[in-house]
Amino acid sequence: MTELKGHLVLPDRIMPGQIAFSDRLHTITPDSAAVPDRYILPGFIDCHVHGGNGADTMDGVQAIKALARFHAQHGTTTILPTTITSPWADVLGALAAIQEVTGTTIPQGPHVHGAHLEGPFVSPHKLGAQPPHAIPPTPDRVAEVLAFGCVKVVTLAPELPHAHNAMQLFAQAGVRVSLGHTLAGYEQTEQAICQICNAGGTTGATHLFNAMAGIESRKPGPATALMCSDAYAELIFDTHHVHPATFRLAQRVMPDRLLFVTDAMRAAGLPEGPSLLGGQQVVVEQGAVRLPSGNLAGSVLTLDTALRNAVQSGIPLHQAAVLLTRNPARYLGLDDRGTLHAGKLADLVVMDFEFNVQEVWVAGQRIA
Repeated sequence: MTELKGHLVLPDRIMPGQIAFSDRLHTITPDSAAVPDRYILPGFIDCHVHGGNGADTMDGVQAIKALARFHAQHGTTTILPTTITSPWADVLGALAAIQEVTGTTIPQGPHVHGAHLEGPFVSPHKLGAQPPHAIPPTPDRVAEVLAFGCVKVVTLAPELPHAHNAMQLFAQAGVRVSLGHTLAGYEQTEQAICQICNAGGTTGATHLFNAMAGIESRKPGPATALMCSDAYAELIFDTHHVHPATFRLAQRVMPDRLLFVTDAMRAAGLPEGPSLLGGQQVVVEQGAVRLPSGNLAGSVLTLDTALRNAVQSGIPLHQAAVLLTRNPARYLGLDDRGTLHAGKLADLVVMDFEFNVQEVWVAGQRIA
């Protein structure tokens, strides 16, 4: 049995205390005596991550393990390797690689819950930094995707041909349908949310506010439909993709449904300069990734930095922490992680009072 003392970050408060655990949490006890100056949080969950430390999901199994280990050093204990819009054969190859590691725990790394299929079922007119290989989600393609058994989240533009049927098939299979990279307006987004719900599914949003229309007085757009529903929504809080004030608005409207993701690419963790994203030339400069056109192109974010950014923007730590622990666990239906409760996996992050990661534990094992 291992014991840790510190300031325990719970969903509703921060409490000095002690945790005893093996592979799962056994006891969580208040203890104000000689508590070290550190926070203990549940492990972070990243539902949307392409790469890190020079590795990319599209490069295969070894690359997935490398990027997973990199993000684990920043507190991520559950990860969904994420594809990018590519030729169909390449997408299927990436899913085969993710399938190989789904349900495993990477040595010195996180749990791999499964894949996030971001592309190719996106609008060719809202690609963002996605390469131009968008295709509609025909029944045959949906069946090919589902046959892998590893896709947990799919990004889908609801205005695409065959999207109506695809949303129903994915929802019935338990795949979270994340609306994004879309030209859909408020009404079409609202209709899609209702359809997914009626099929017994869970709706998400791929990087809320990005690669979708904005909110205007007479054009509320997809973000309004998502925030005013029961949908969950990803947010990339590197302060480049979303302004801190816009983040605070979303957090106030949907505190239990907003979740941080990194959308990190292979350049995360490497020196700034030229890099590649989906075969496209990009440049990392001053913490932002951009195409030659100047458009944002993924991120070099890690979840510990997202947490620091949230606190610096004025959100209390315990409220910020749920955005990368409890909320993504609920979104994915992972009842065995996301909060500090007895019986849950001993996935833990220890941080100092400056929110620097000191220790990471995955199922009770400390990673280097």
